This record gives sequence, C-alpha cells and structure tokens, in this order.
Amino acid sequence: MKINSDEFLVRPGKAVKLKKWPTHIAPVCKSKEQYQEVLAGHVADLSSLQQLHYASNRCAFLLVFQGLDASGKDGAIRHVMSGVNPQGCQVSSFKQPSAEELEHDFLWRTTCKLPERGHIGIFNRSYYEEVLVVKVHPEMLGNEGLPDKPQGEHVWEERYRSIVDFEDHLHRNGTRILKIFLHLSRDEQRKRFLERIDQPDRNWKFSMADIHERKYWDSTGPLSRTA
Repeated sequence: MKINSDEFLVRPGKAVKLKKWPTHIAPVCKSKEQYQEVLAGHVADLSSLQQLHYASNRCAFLLVFQGLDASGKDGAIRHVMSGVNPQGCQVSSFKQPSAEELEHDFLWRTTCKLPERGHIGIFNRSYYEEVLVVKVHPEMLGNEGLPDKPQGEHVWEERYRSIVDFEDHLHRNGTRILKIFLHLSRDEQRKRFLERIDQPDRNWKFSMADIHERKYWDSTGPLSRTA
C-alpha cells in the first residue's frame, strides 16, 4: 500500500496554516485487520533498516514528535517503533525544565540526549517547546536566567534562528532529523480528554493542567511558524 507522503510534508520555507489542515483524513486501510497487517510490514522493514543503520555507524537519526496534549505522540512512538531494537534506540521526553536545566541555555537539555552514530533518538516534545509553550506563557522566561531582560518579538526571532542553526549544525555533522507534528482540532482534543476519564488504562494521563491549557488555544500562533 502506497501513501502520498507529499500530502503530509511541509517543505522548507513554506508557510503553514494549521487551521487549513484537516484533523481527520480518509482511511488508508479498509479494516483494522488490514491496518495491523500493513503496520506489521512497516515495522519489519524498519527493523531491517535499523540493523543496517546500526552496523554502518555513520550517521545518527533523530525523530522529533511535537503536538498538543492528547494528539497521540505516545501512541505513535509506541506503535511505529515497536519493532526497533532498544539497544540502538532511545526515547527522551521533555516536560517542565528542571532547576539544573534552567541553569543552561534552552538547547542544552535536548543536546544532552542526542543520539550517537548508528543509533535512533526519539524526542517526545523538544526544543520547540521554547517557541511554543514559552511563547504562550512568556512569564516562564523569567525563570531561565537570561543575561538581559527579554523584550519584544526579537526574543522569538533569535530562538528561531538558534534552532535553525542548531539543526544545520547537526546535519553537517551526520545527524539526520525527521520532525513530526501531530495535529488535532479543539473538539477532537476535548473528545480524547473525556475518553481518558472513562478508560482505566488511560485515566492516569488525565490532568487538570491540560484543561487549563485549553484556555490558551487561540494563543498558539507560533505553531504556524514551527510546525
């Protein structure tokens, strides 16, 4: 089964308006059984490619997952990477920065988790949080120990530039990066939050903080810059 990947790609320099991107797409499989069959085939292919990647020991591969709460980051990582040898793969999740992390520049904590050559690194959230969550909550900048008091839009422009330069540096030195943004609508997020309450195996993921963040839905403008 072939899927037109161009439908889901954002080319460098292309403007993104997430409101124009659908939350739901047409099913790519006719049934759940066919989906499981296709997924198993892709997982097997990925496992084989990982062995070659590990043996060649030439480049590192970094997968970056971004998305709003309940967008499916954990599930995507679990399903797609289920056949990968854990010896050559590491998943790193980035939540609220620790006291130690706040003593460094905003790229430091993710830099410490970069994959080595021959390995696959997966970021569940990443340095993009610094131009997403922090932009929505600029008061967080006060805890980051910046040498000059941050003011105005130039703060975010400088961070965009730091991220671009950082990724260019990684690419030049053998790290290949694939960035995935999982998009969902406000109504779909609400539906998934309610489902979490009723499902015992997912109830632990429900948080009142997630409900609080929904108040800032219309403030997530930076997503159109960084997706």
